Amino acid sequence: MIFIIKVTTNKEERAVDMIADRITKKNLNVFSVSRPHGLRGYILLESEDRESAEDAVFNLPYVKGIIGKTIGYEEIKNMVEPSVESISIEEGDIVELIGASLKGEKAKVTRIDKQKEEAVVNLLGAVVPLPVTVKLDNIKVIRRAGEENAN
Repeated sequence: MIFIIKVTTNKEERAVDMIADRITKKNLNVFSVSRPHGLRGYILLESEDRESAEDAVFNLPYVKGIIGKTIGYEEIKNMVEPSVESISIEEGDIVELIGASLKGEKAKVTRIDKQKEEAVVNLLGAVVPLPVTVKLDNIKVIRRAGEENAN
């Protein structure tokens, strides 16, 4: 059974650590406790029964309680399984930043992390090469690495 545990936002990691310590000390029937990426204010706990789940989280700091119903694995599959999507951005591409404070700046991609969905780029307008890490959805390709400059 998978339970959703409501915790204080931005304290998810700390709550997971405290719950894991309690599970180990009390030898509870809890199989896993995780904080899926992008899910703020909640953690997931998989246990044999509700009683074990309640014992694991009862009266801990940052833990606000267990959300009423249990959920199935299919409902959280996309949050817990790593997904390597086909990313069309490649190293060496010239991109334009379309989000945040560097909007409109052009940069060259030096590295891509598909798991984190991030790219490290060097700003073309900078006097000194400055590597900047940006989310892939904040950049768009304006020229491929293999293409010659059409100007």
